[in-house]
Amino acid sequence: MEKGEVDTEKVMNGIASIAFLPCGSISGHFIQLPDSVCYGLRGTDLKCDRECSRGEDYRLLKLNIIDYSRKREQVVIVECRGHDAARFHNVDNAHGWEKDVVGMVEEKHGKTKITVSFECETLKADKAAQDHIRQFMPNLVGQDAVVNVGRMSIAGFDVETDDEHEETHN
Repeated sequence: MEKGEVDTEKVMNGIASIAFLPCGSISGHFIQLPDSVCYGLRGTDLKCDRECSRGEDYRLLKLNIIDYSRKREQVVIVECRGHDAARFHNVDNAHGWEKDVVGMVEEKHGKTKITVSFECETLKADKAAQDHIRQFMPNLVGQDAVVNVGRMSIAGFDVETDDEHEETHN
C-alpha cells in the first residue's frame, strides 16, 4: 500500500462520545464495536480564515486519535459542521488551506491517510451533559460543554502492535 492511501480493511466502526468545550476544543472517546476497544479523541480548533460560502458553522479541527493500550497517537485534520450537534469528516477542499494547515500537520505527523466520519445522533446539554461528563469523562467535570454522541468510523488508523510492525517491515 502506498503512503497516503487508506487501508479499507482496517475500518473501525463504533460509537463516539465527544464534549465540545467553550474554547473550541473537543475531548472524548471512541468505542470500537463489537470488541469495546476505547480510543481517546482530542481536538483543537484551527484558526484560519473562513470562506464566506462555508457558513458560520464550519471550522477545521486538528483531531488526535489516541490508542491508550499501545501508547500511539495519530493526527488528522477534519472539517466540522454544525454548531452544537456536530458532524465531522476529512477535509475535502479547504480552499487554499491545504498547504498551510493540512500540509503542516502532515509534515509534522506523517502522511498516513486516515479517514474519519462522525454524525451526532444525541445532543446533550445543561444537566444531561454534566451527568454524562460526570459518568464518562470525569476529568472534564465543571466544564460548560455540550456532548455529542453518535456513530463514528475511522479508517487507516495504525493499530498494529510493535511485533506486527517489525514483521511487516522486515
